[in-house]
Amino acid sequence: MEKTKAFLELTREESDRVSSLAFPPHRLGTECSFYEYYALRGIRVDRIEPGQVFCTFKVPPRLTDREGKLASGAIANLVDEVGGMVVYVEGLPMNVSVDMSISFLSSAKVDDELEVTGRVLGQKGGYKGTSVLVKNKMTGELIAEGRHSLFGKHASKM
Repeated sequence: MEKTKAFLELTREESDRVSSLAFPPHRLGTECSFYEYYALRGIRVDRIEPGQVFCTFKVPPRLTDREGKLASGAIANLVDEVGGMVVYVEGLPMNVSVDMSISFLSSAKVDDELEVTGRVLGQKGGYKGTSVLVKNKMTGELIAEGRHSLFGKHASKM
């Protein structure tokens, strides 16, 4: 129990990094939230095609683990966000994640540039399936592959 407790405790440096963050109150619809600012800042949508979205993301220090690698939770977040983005229809309610499965195949470190590609696999009624690939842009190495299932009350054509 003590080993677990010690592992979960923040170092002084980690505590100082978190304490130094300053965020003004969120204004819904006009500014990004703390979550968007922290987890998604830096993602760039490079191209959108019907049923596909192509993004680039440079790994920031704030999303790395103690070993300096992109945290698995940050990878899961990319799969969630890009998988949701590829089926999003402006003006309609957001889809709700039903299931997500991610294979973590490699790792990325600070300043690695990643290609994040989302594709629609199919749709039946309000249920949609997507695939998200996260690759190292320089080496082409596959970092993670995710499958993301979503549901929305609206049935739109992809």
